[in-house]
Amino acid sequence: MRYRIFFFNESVQEEIQSWPKGVFANFLRITERIEVSGPNLGLPYTRSFGNGLFEIRARGPEGIGRAFFCCVIEHRVLILHGFIKKTQKTPDKELRIAKILGTSIFIVVRGLSTRRPERRNRSVHIVHEDFEHRPTK
Repeated sequence: MRYRIFFFNESVQEEIQSWPKGVFANFLRITERIEVSGPNLGLPYTRSFGNGLFEIRARGPEGIGRAFFCCVIEHRVLILHGFIKKTQKTPDKELRIAKILGTSIFIVVRGLSTRRPERRNRSVHIVHEDFEHRPTK
């Protein structure tokens, strides 16, 4: 079964779409791999931070992008937070934001796991055809 990828909200989607072209293209390639093979791709594509929190490790000639995500019920991957990395180490502030969002999602999902989620879900599903996607050579 294929995984489906969602953004936590529109501002997360807009942040990631504003990344430099090369970094964003690499992000799309990694999310396509996640859809087929699942979220545990390992380095250099994804990395686990424990407690169900992972990061997508996108690179391009213009820099490095990171997107934190977690897995929720029924093969769903939820991208919680994204940023362009400016230092060697992942900034504590960015990791803290992702952990808070991940914990909130875990609490909500635990309550939904026995029933269908409400239709008011405001997360945004990735459809790769929506993005201009040109393979790099």
